[in-house]
Amino acid sequence: MENSNKKSMKWLWITIAVVVVLAIAAWCIINAGKAEDTFNFSSTFVLFTLIFVIVALGYLLGRITIKGVSLGTAGVFLVAILIGWICTLDFGDIPLLGAFHVAGEGDAIVTVMNKQIQNIGLVLFVGAVGFIAGPNFFKNLKKNFKTYIVLGIVIIASGTLVAIICTLLTDYGSEYWSGVLSGALTSTPGFSAAKDAVAGYGPYLAAQYEGLIALGHAIAYPFGVIGVVLFVQLMPKFLKSDMAKERELLKIGTESLAEKKEGLFECDPFGLAAFALAVVAGLILGSITIPLSGAGYDGPCFSLGTTGGVLIMCLVFGHFGNFGKLSLHIPDSTLKVFREFGLMMFLLGAGFHGGVSLVTSIGSNGIGIVLWGFLGGAVMTLAPMIAGYFIAKYLMKLSLLNSLGSITGGMTSTPALGTLINTAKTDDVASAYASTYPIALVLIVLASQLLITLMPSVVL
Repeated sequence: MENSNKKSMKWLWITIAVVVVLAIAAWCIINAGKAEDTFNFSSTFVLFTLIFVIVALGYLLGRITIKGVSLGTAGVFLVAILIGWICTLDFGDIPLLGAFHVAGEGDAIVTVMNKQIQNIGLVLFVGAVGFIAGPNFFKNLKKNFKTYIVLGIVIIASGTLVAIICTLLTDYGSEYWSGVLSGALTSTPGFSAAKDAVAGYGPYLAAQYEGLIALGHAIAYPFGVIGVVLFVQLMPKFLKSDMAKERELLKIGTESLAEKKEGLFECDPFGLAAFALAVVAGLILGSITIPLSGAGYDGPCFSLGTTGGVLIMCLVFGHFGNFGKLSLHIPDSTLKVFREFGLMMFLLGAGFHGGVSLVTSIGSNGIGIVLWGFLGGAVMTLAPMIAGYFIAKYLMKLSLLNSLGSITGGMTSTPALGTLINTAKTDDVASAYASTYPIALVLIVLASQLLITLMPSVVL
């Protein structure tokens, strides 16, 4: 009898919800002719609507599983690209939809998505990863330091070699392929380094070459994200790996995220103050700029940037766990929410900007250069992962999850780490990612600049 009442109530609420939705839809249709008077679509309304529509549809897409493989949070990225493209269309006189039209990459909504939303998400994600990996990071680094250096070199060198071959075989120039390389490895610092390398060409030429770099980056970036996400899921299936056994091989210590040290002062039960302190310290570290040539700060420079600085400082804070009597402990639940929420925001901002950028790029440059860039970028994404895996497995004798964690770090792939954590069902893979990431970060910056400096340029 009780179950019958529950079912009746369930259907009652479903019926009420359907009636309400239909009533709202009917009201909108009736008032469509005077939509501008009826609805007040502010920029805040448009931004929030886009964000939550992308999130809802993205997670629905990410849940679709084919033979055990799914996009997961990366579904948000694909939906964001699609919505970004749709928003560039001319809606004409269609009521309401005109408020969501974006004119191009300079549109205010696109800027907010690309700068604020994406960067806030990146800080939350890498900060959470740093705290998660912190307790075991230095032990793992000490044990496998040479391995991580070798893998970082192999991965970046493989991608750069493909970029060199593409430069020699095509007429698009090293600037374009440097952009493709940074997109294939999803490296914003590499992208910035490539633009810095053409800054000395003079204002007019620099702007033209920066456009080529941006085009290559935008074309290669989507596969750079999705390719690594699928790779870390498919490899364990191809190898028919026993994931329980692989998790045991990955264990490198007994520290727990839940451990607390007694007698310390806590600012808040969620660890928000400790997280904020680590992020501020990371932002300061990441802003330090080091010249790489005799030209000083007028020449090529290197900095850890937002991502590298925050990651390193959160690793340090997570490792020590306290500063004097001040607790730096952050509950496991908080870190997991920050990790997922940050990854979602990062993919949302990057995807929406990418969708708009691709439309602009194809319209301005034609389909030929886009196809070449996509194919070359796909090889630049796949070749380093395959080379890195074989080196890790057969030369370095690393376990599968340690290998995949190192590959995600070497590919500087934030989304792939989130996917790998879900696939492996353990946060311990974050330590391998965090160990290889800084090495790859330095190398991709150098590779992007050297590719432009040493290889042929396209004649504009």
